[in-house]
Amino acid sequence: MITPLQMDLVAEELAIRWSDGTEQFISLEDLRKKCPCAWCEKNMIAAPQAQEHSPKPPLCKESYQILSIVPVGGYALQITWGDGHAAGIYSYDYLRKIRKN
Repeated sequence: MITPLQMDLVAEELAIRWSDGTEQFISLEDLRKKCPCAWCEKNMIAAPQAQEHSPKPPLCKESYQILSIVPVGGYALQITWGDGHAAGIYSYDYLRKIRKN
């Protein structure tokens, strides 16, 4: 399994150096908007009438700031965002699929 060797916040991007020698830069905005948690996914695919009962709060400046990154079981990262959101578990495979715009 390919794992991150080093991670750094560079301006508004997360820079990851992977164990296969590749480097990746992911914008924090893309990373947050692609949160894989069930709540964010539900709000992205739910019918508009379903969203009325549990609307997704608007993203703000703090939504794109990382407070902490914690490894999860050697296969993923859990990110706590500046607005308090921390439900997403970003698997290494998922992170590698996110491309910089």
